[in-house]
Amino acid sequence: MHRPLAILSGTTARAAIAAGQARPLAGGPLAFALAETATGIIPATSLPPEHPLTASRAPWAGFDLSRPVVMGIVNVTPDSFSDGGDHDSAEAAIAHGRRLLAEGADILDIGGESTRPGAQPVTVETEIARVVPVIRALAADGAVISIDTRHAAVMQAAAEAGARIINDVTALTGDADSLPVAAATGLPLVLMHIQGEPQTMQDAPRYGDVTTEVYGWLAARIDAAVAAGIARERIAIDPGIGFGKDLIHNVDLLARTTVLHGLGCPILIGVSRKRFIAGLSKGEAPKDRVAGSMAAALHSLGQGAHILRVHDVAATAQAVAVWQALQSA
Repeated sequence: MHRPLAILSGTTARAAIAAGQARPLAGGPLAFALAETATGIIPATSLPPEHPLTASRAPWAGFDLSRPVVMGIVNVTPDSFSDGGDHDSAEAAIAHGRRLLAEGADILDIGGESTRPGAQPVTVETEIARVVPVIRALAADGAVISIDTRHAAVMQAAAEAGARIINDVTALTGDADSLPVAAATGLPLVLMHIQGEPQTMQDAPRYGDVTTEVYGWLAARIDAAVAAGIARERIAIDPGIGFGKDLIHNVDLLARTTVLHGLGCPILIGVSRKRFIAGLSKGEAPKDRVAGSMAAALHSLGQGAHILRVHDVAATAQAVAVWQALQSA
């Protein structure tokens, strides 16, 4: 496992690459001059161009990843941690999805079951009834829809309704049928790390080295997906901020996000309105964590993350536009 260091941007990155002093980070606009290994720090240029840390990423879900992709959250639930009940009817969720598209969302991530800490599961029938009408309406508008589910039957129903991405917080471990169903759909995937399950995941999360363990777990899930016939190019990864992690775990993962480029897949980061922001600040309620969400999101982009999953699309789109302009100068 290698960790890129000395991250460069803009003209500095381009000049360092041209001078043979740095490598592109995951083929993107950022570069890195050094890499930390188990035995010490080495020049980035000692890595071959095809190394996962530096090789370009294939297009994912129709996006070439040359710019950050914004995934807007549409929770069709009464009990999600931040906006539960705000859009729990089909009509409200459809209207919210259209609003997020107008604000700049590239993808709409639609979920019908809360996975907040302590959340109780719902039946598959309930979940399908919540999400399918919303997916059909927004897909008919031409939106790129992601289904946020851990259940194979919901994945299948969502795909038939027009969803184009599967986003599973359990990385296809939560349902014995999810791996073959996901493979059969042919859809791109997001595989997320979670320790435990939503009802108990925050009771006492424990790790030796959280970043190393998350990396290894995701590597195993990628291998399982590939063995099931899912092309690696279909897979994006998510370290699962807040899913079976305490404050220190989340900070460690966000500080060392660059390690995950070694898996060779696009990286999705979901930090929007999460509890760790309040823990680092003044204990704000979820809807008062927008500024902290933007800070964590832009930090992630500075580590080469490709996709941001967010509640506040307009604020994120504005922040990303400014970040892009400044980092490319």
